[in-house]
Amino acid sequence: MACTPRRASVAGMEAEYVIVGGGSAGCVLAARLSENPNTSVILVEAGGGGRDIFIRAPALVATMVSGRPRINNWAFQTVPQPGLNGRRGFQPRGKALGGSSAINAMLYVRGNPADYDHWADLGCDGWDWECVKPLFLRAEGFQGGAGPHHGADGPLQVRAQSAPRKISRAFVDACEQCQIPRCDDFNEGAPDGAGLYHVTQFHDGPQAGERCSVAAAYLFPAMGRSNLTVLTRTLVEKVVIEDGRATGIKVRRKGRRHAIRARRDVILSAGAFGSPQILMLSGVGPEDELRAHGIDPVHVSEGVGKNLQDHLDHVISYRSPRRDVVGLNPRGLGRLGKAALRWRKTGEGLFASPMAEGGAFLKSDPALSHADLQIHFVIGIVDQHMRKLHGADGFSAHICALYPHSRGEVGLSSRRPGSPPRIDPKFLSDPRDVAVMIKAARQLDTILGAEALAPWRGKRLYPNDGSDAALEADIRARADTIYHPVGTCRMGDDAEVVVAPDLRLNGIEGLRVVDASVMPRIVGGNTNAPTVMIAEKAADMIRAGV
Repeated sequence: MACTPRRASVAGMEAEYVIVGGGSAGCVLAARLSENPNTSVILVEAGGGGRDIFIRAPALVATMVSGRPRINNWAFQTVPQPGLNGRRGFQPRGKALGGSSAINAMLYVRGNPADYDHWADLGCDGWDWECVKPLFLRAEGFQGGAGPHHGADGPLQVRAQSAPRKISRAFVDACEQCQIPRCDDFNEGAPDGAGLYHVTQFHDGPQAGERCSVAAAYLFPAMGRSNLTVLTRTLVEKVVIEDGRATGIKVRRKGRRHAIRARRDVILSAGAFGSPQILMLSGVGPEDELRAHGIDPVHVSEGVGKNLQDHLDHVISYRSPRRDVVGLNPRGLGRLGKAALRWRKTGEGLFASPMAEGGAFLKSDPALSHADLQIHFVIGIVDQHMRKLHGADGFSAHICALYPHSRGEVGLSSRRPGSPPRIDPKFLSDPRDVAVMIKAARQLDTILGAEALAPWRGKRLYPNDGSDAALEADIRARADTIYHPVGTCRMGDDAEVVVAPDLRLNGIEGLRVVDASVMPRIVGGNTNAPTVMIAEKAADMIRAGV
């Protein structure tokens, strides 16, 4: 079904629940809440329909993530980062139904169970691992079937990779040669060791081999429901707040402004950047930030936009003499063309690859209780988010610190809706993060120098002498996000939180925030699966009247 409104005009539309943002969380909420035929739902998304070939074909992630051109991507930039030599960081975010699950590497990682127990310690009652694990399992449709660590009947199809490259297996062997144990499943308890990632990819039915975005998993099967309306290419300008209660939203669609009324709740699911931005445009946020842009405060909430956390990522790349990797040269493009034809016929082969096939979770210090570093091993050269292209065949490995101490913020660049948010991650503003990243870079260098990767290892990009000073200089010159921003509308029970553990916004009735922005602390891994879990839990609370 086309992603268009069911009425001739948006004017006068209303529903019990109005969801702002058709990303991972918004798609889950729209599908779950509309399961009750007596509950009306309107989902509003600024981007497109989320069904094009760039999204469906896993290997085409490389064409979207760079933002050149802007295909399904907001392609935000940060403000200059003093910790990164004054560089502006790049922040790709999905701009289509499915949100960033439509443009990510499809990696299915839940994080460490201890992460969620820590959320509970921070005042988020009901968010400990024992409470949230069943939600992960309910969401998952695992190819390997149900078990203690996996669900088999959920909408989100998850599978082991069908045909990983030999070099990805060699990376796991290289880790073993460096005393890092093999791990066959990063979602069996606390992730530890090296292995191949599970991916959110269709493994059953006519879409086998295609990306299973959260829209494809949850929303598209629900699009025929008469109680669900989905509006795409519709920009939300603000939440309407009357007498301390959210009553609807103002939107711009096809050049015209409209009001949409919510009889029960407005739910912000616009992500770690979009949700705080919309709140501030609606007069909810830090007073100084609002007044600086000429916005009269409707409700002062100093925590809105604060507590931004992200995984800073350092990349080491090598050219390769072998051709069983990805290269943007005539021979490499020819191989990709053949792979595309195979994928269209069978759903298998190189075009089904997430590109980041291998990975590892390891410790920067042996004394730590659990892994604080993560590696993503990529079967091609990745430089500056694919914004700097190399024609050579090669491979890359990314390493990030999972529990950064630095805290950034999101603010307004303008009071004009549609302007990009002001994003300031404050990367490496805490010196403890510098020390961890130096250890991380050294460990990654050792792994990539192991014998198992020797057949593929050619000339290194950006070599250095391996000293602490050289590693720090390289990190400050080239490191950037691995695309996991969270925390800007954090939940908890202290005076500075934005939402309570039931995800209701403190101080405003009828308004919730449901997305990665509510995480009080970033999880030790990729953030899409946890975002799906957050939305599953929110749907349960809303249906139960919490």
